Amino acid sequence: MVRFNYGIKGLDALFELENALAEVISKSGVGKYDGHDIEMDRSNGTLFMYGPDAELLFKTIQPVLKACNFMKGAKATLLFGPPEDGVKEMHVEI
Repeated sequence: MVRFNYGIKGLDALFELENALAEVISKSGVGKYDGHDIEMDRSNGTLFMYGPDAELLFKTIQPVLKACNFMKGAKATLLFGPPEDGVKEMHVEI
């Protein structure tokens, strides 16, 4: 999952990023893009992606995230198992 600051009037930039992420994830076969959650005031949001290898999934999407202006300073959380207590996590700043 990737948490980010958005602060842009419309959602076109977010939809463009989602399309790019879905495409690169699908083509590489590393997982699935599962959508976003964004605050009503469009200040902050979260992107959700899943796959069997969190590090490989992140390495695959990292160039797409770095190319996106509003992803600067975003924080990715890589989970190594189902989201429950005690699961290994790694945090990476974009």
